[in-house]
Amino acid sequence: MNKKFLFSLIIIISVLFIGYLFRGILISQFYKPTPTIIESGLQQSEIEPETELLQIEVIAEDLRIPWELAFLPSGEILVTERPGTLQKIGKEKALITIEGVEHIGEGGLLGLTLHPNFVDNRWLYLYLTTEIGGGLMNRVERYHLEDNQLLDRTVIIENIPGALYHDGGRIAFGPDGLLYITTGDARNPSLAQDINSLAGKILRLKDDGGIPENNPFGNAVYSFGHRNSQGLAWDDKGRLWATEHGRSGLLSGLDELNLIRKGENYGWPNIQGDESGQDMRKPVVQSGPDETWAPAGAAYLDGSIFFAGLRGESLYEAKISSEGTIESLVVHLRGDFGRLRAVVLGPDGYLYITTSNTDGRGRIRIGDDKIIRINPGIF
Repeated sequence: MNKKFLFSLIIIISVLFIGYLFRGILISQFYKPTPTIIESGLQQSEIEPETELLQIEVIAEDLRIPWELAFLPSGEILVTERPGTLQKIGKEKALITIEGVEHIGEGGLLGLTLHPNFVDNRWLYLYLTTEIGGGLMNRVERYHLEDNQLLDRTVIIENIPGALYHDGGRIAFGPDGLLYITTGDARNPSLAQDINSLAGKILRLKDDGGIPENNPFGNAVYSFGHRNSQGLAWDDKGRLWATEHGRSGLLSGLDELNLIRKGENYGWPNIQGDESGQDMRKPVVQSGPDETWAPAGAAYLDGSIFFAGLRGESLYEAKISSEGTIESLVVHLRGDFGRLRAVVLGPDGYLYITTSNTDGRGRIRIGDDKIIRINPGIF
């Protein structure tokens, strides 16, 4: 080999090696990586207080169609699974089977909420689908939770029309101390316009199932004209927001985020999207005819309504104004975890979401379904 060529080759290799080392120094000094999605089996109650929380962390997995979350005063998590089980996740684990659940289509064990005075009365509320006389009905039940047992079952409201699809199912206590319940139209759209039917409504009840004196129609109905609402959240002004599924099938899209007012008609099935109708309210924002969110759970945080997308496979952030309009709609985590169902603000200020990839409509990934904790500061 030519000595001059060999000497030149050695010089080139030396320069490249020095350059590589210098590049490594620059990267270590100046490059700041973006937050990494890390999967961990740690439960919240097992994390020491001084441990820095990860930005995005899987805290539970291998769940069966999780639908709703609630935090116990201990910091442990209760989660409903649509086939009919209630799990307690944390340092002390438990699995409770709920009797009478009919898991078919979109029905099953759905909503969950704790009484505002849970610390004293230990009352827990569940929304479930059941079979009565060969047909499907939904109801809300109240239990006393004691030593991982559900005692003193009390029916709060029953005979909510059920069906293979459109069963609603979200329940939550509002700032007024009353229980709000979303119901679907049970595949009978005309029921949504009937104020004497419990289908296609947002209902409002006392904690024992009684009718509040100032309900608009003298029954359980608070608002009507809903197709299939699956998310409830109150903002810092006490205003109620609800997510709602729009049309389905070949003509999908027109999903909604609504600002709910007592006694108002939200139009289904007479109007959709931005259509207008006499004495009917249009959504504050809707997805349009070419995009489908299939919106589910919702939570309010720092001026935004965060809501989950099932078919949209995203966490949506609707930034709201003081007047109740939408300033912007931001899409987060699109496709990162698949179908998303629940969104809950945890006592630590983090957002907790569930996947819904095992519900027969998603692509199942390793560990599905999951509960994921997210630091909202990354958005």
